[in-house]
Amino acid sequence: MNDLLLIAAYAALGAGAAALLGWPAVRVLRRRSVALSLFAVAVVTVVAMASGTTAVAQAMFLSEHDLGVVMTVLAIGAVVSLLAAAVLGRQAVTGSRALTLAARTVGSDGGFAAPVQPLSAELAQLSAELSATSARLAESRKREQTLEASRRELIAWISHDLRTPLAGLRAMAEALEDGIVEDPARYYGRIGAEVERLTGMVDDLFELSRLQAGALHLTPARISCYDLVGDALACADPLARERGVRLLGGQVDPAPVEVDGREVSRALGNLLVNAIRSTPADGVVAVSASRQNGEVVLAVTDSCGGIPEADLLRVFETGWRGGSARTPRAIGDADTGEHSGGGAGLGLAIVRGIAEAHAGSAAVRNVDGGCCFEIRLPAAGQPV
Repeated sequence: MNDLLLIAAYAALGAGAAALLGWPAVRVLRRRSVALSLFAVAVVTVVAMASGTTAVAQAMFLSEHDLGVVMTVLAIGAVVSLLAAAVLGRQAVTGSRALTLAARTVGSDGGFAAPVQPLSAELAQLSAELSATSARLAESRKREQTLEASRRELIAWISHDLRTPLAGLRAMAEALEDGIVEDPARYYGRIGAEVERLTGMVDDLFELSRLQAGALHLTPARISCYDLVGDALACADPLARERGVRLLGGQVDPAPVEVDGREVSRALGNLLVNAIRSTPADGVVAVSASRQNGEVVLAVTDSCGGIPEADLLRVFETGWRGGSARTPRAIGDADTGEHSGGGAGLGLAIVRGIAEAHAGSAAVRNVDGGCCFEIRLPAAGQPV
């Protein structure tokens, strides 16, 4: 037993001395190539093993023949170990370089091109993360391009919709100035109506900018859906009578919601006015409110004939215009009045923004003879 302890002590001394001498080299090379670091570790390991074995062999007073055998075995083992370390280090460097080249494709139009050669588990995991990051970047770029296209479309339509009433205002003002108007009161009324339309457009733009910037300050209060729907129907009734459209609001559950009443009333009013303008004379626009799975659903159903399925996903986009399935008026211009050539397409974008500001959502689907717009809001008592 004492002999074994003595042999262990000699082996520990020899290996420890080699490890202490090799440790500075390992630290110096830790910021260099992985292959050099692996090779340095292998060299320190082989030298430590050889030193320990040599110390034990000297202590055991082996014969020259036996000592030669031991040293030969150590030399062959050292060479094989160092060659294996060099090969493994080379493979690690090759995989790292391939992944470095592949990383340059992150965010490119073609997407991340993963290395075709096999990688170690760590590098393979890193490659998967780079692929996921590239996909997120591509999705973000696509969303940015969509928003930019929507912004350009909105600017174009706003420019068009501003030009038309401004041209009319200029013509009427010049006619009044030249004194060639037979009925000035009629012109003054027309000017007032055009100013109201322009004011509505500016208000919508301001509201939309606040929603998109997250600067809309809400003042939540507990309100019954019955009151929300009743107020919206009362405000929309004159327009419905003028258009010959019947308003129905019998299916209203007086469920409470904790919302900013002014903003939600505006969103519901946008949907109502939009539905009335899209419904032909003698048509029906129905408003309902119900509680479903912890949410309150405010729904406005019209008789517009439906929206093409391809357009359903774009209805709430800023500046989007309705297709031929609806009336020629702007599907999104619920709040600014009927502008010549259509509205700016802001009403439904505002509806979605107000719903999302209340931790809710807005959706649309086709129903028999028309479509149904829904505002989903958390019921009172639900976390917002």
